[in-house]
Amino acid sequence: MEKAKETKIAVLTISDGVTLGIREDLSGKLALGMIEAGLHPDILTALAVPDDLKQIADTLRAWAGDGYRLIITSGGTGISPRDNTPQATLSVIDYQVPGIAELMRSESLKKTAMAALSRAVAGVRGRTLIINLPGSPRGVQECLDAVMPILPHAIEQLESGAGHTK
Repeated sequence: MEKAKETKIAVLTISDGVTLGIREDLSGKLALGMIEAGLHPDILTALAVPDDLKQIADTLRAWAGDGYRLIITSGGTGISPRDNTPQATLSVIDYQVPGIAELMRSESLKKTAMAALSRAVAGVRGRTLIINLPGSPRGVQECLDAVMPILPHAIEQLESGAGHTK
């Protein structure tokens, strides 16, 4: 079966330190590499924004409107007052896909109890799947390893607008 459209995927790093230039974006780079190797998108975009609710939401809306099928965010999912990623995501999605966030937390909890502090969410805006990942490279690795096997099917379902055919 031939692809109907280009597959566009984006990685949004949410980090005050990265946007201020005082921290390297190791998590975003790791996510980009894993997505490139595992999903082979036609277009792969990356951007870093501060942990600002409006900027995060505006970027998610713009990318979904531009036809990105998957947006992975990294950072801002904890419980500190400056962690705004889940709120921004919830403000732009049409509906949640709670099983994705549950799967990531479940896998991460096998390695650290700190995963219980994650407020990461996953959901759909239009035909775009948005998934929040933690900001640490280890968290990105664990969470993407957990969900990577289901992402091609999720993207295909959103792209086609069809349900299961089997």
